Amino acid sequence: MNTLIFVAVGSASLAGSHAWAADGDVVGPARSSDPMASVMVAQADASMADGEVRKVDKEAKKITLKHGEIKNLGMPGMTMVFQVKDPALLDKVKSGDKVRFHAENVNGAIVLTQIETSK
Repeated sequence: MNTLIFVAVGSASLAGSHAWAADGDVVGPARSSDPMASVMVAQADASMADGEVRKVDKEAKKITLKHGEIKNLGMPGMTMVFQVKDPALLDKVKSGDKVRFHAENVNGAIVLTQIETSK
């Protein structure tokens, strides 16, 4: 009998998780009938803030966003510069794009960890 182990990476939703068989083989995206799974997905979505890209500085690995409230940081809306956790995130957006993003306080610096364009 194979035992499945479910792994959620980071604080993102379960949509990016995968299930592994006991022998280490990936068997596909994790699925859960657990009602808490949908709560976790909703919480991850709630930690996303809305914003508009004002400037992308790939060389400095920074992005300037005019954003609404960032609830997980208790921060009101403003325009500010964020460091990015992964410089590849900057390839996804350009100045003027409407976005949803997640930022975290990492050792006293506010770091953008996730970004996606929105409509």
